[in-house]
Amino acid sequence: MGALAAFCLYLFFTRWRDRSLRNKPFPESWLAILEAGLPVYGSLSQEEQARLQLLIKRFIARIEFYGCGGLSITDEIRVTIAAEACLLLLNRTSSLYPKLTAVLVYPTAFRVARDHRQADGTVALGEHNLLGESWDNGRVILSWDDVEKGVSDFTDGHNVVLHEFAHQLDAESGSTNGAPPLRLNSYKSWATVFSENFEDLGARSFERHKTVMDEYGATNPAEFFAVATETFFEKPHQLFAKRPELYEELKTYYQLDPRNWQQ
Repeated sequence: MGALAAFCLYLFFTRWRDRSLRNKPFPESWLAILEAGLPVYGSLSQEEQARLQLLIKRFIARIEFYGCGGLSITDEIRVTIAAEACLLLLNRTSSLYPKLTAVLVYPTAFRVARDHRQADGTVALGEHNLLGESWDNGRVILSWDDVEKGVSDFTDGHNVVLHEFAHQLDAESGSTNGAPPLRLNSYKSWATVFSENFEDLGARSFERHKTVMDEYGATNPAEFFAVATETFFEKPHQLFAKRPELYEELKTYYQLDPRNWQQ
């Protein structure tokens, strides 16, 4: 089978599967998990709830979940992670994380070996505990403990699922650099606003001033975009008050206004 024929067959199957999922009722057990586990779900409009349910069905049908470190994957894990990941796509017309194939879930923070540049310029190998990682080979890795912490308080600006899946969106441009593919935003405005706010966060963090965004966002532009996404969804009123131009760029990009969910 030629490459074109294989692509056409894949496209046909994808469309058939999506139509089938659209007509398939959202499982009552999944709805119970969604209503209990995602604090903002009840604040969504009926249309938004319906779109989120469809996105969750598509996500779970297409993405493989793997339990690591002895963790058994349950519907609670699948639905909770899928729901938060799909919040980022709620009003966007883009594909459902086209590069993503699998989500690996550990019971707690996982240890990885990483090169670390020292003050004298040498590089040493060290071990780090991570809450999550987004890879460019189609995988996202998450700590279930930290997923639960993030979803239990949807107002503190810390959410590992939103963070790592923002990296997935970022990587759709071909590199994870804080500049995802833009459809409605002006690239010039995006670059200006994000650069100014990134530099300002770095300066405020260095001077130990209080910031609405987590200081980790000052690490590099990619982390700034991911942290800005967390803050946009979880602390929308505060972000709008402190960084209105950044908020407006994110509002245009995600095509929604989370302030409507937090009255």
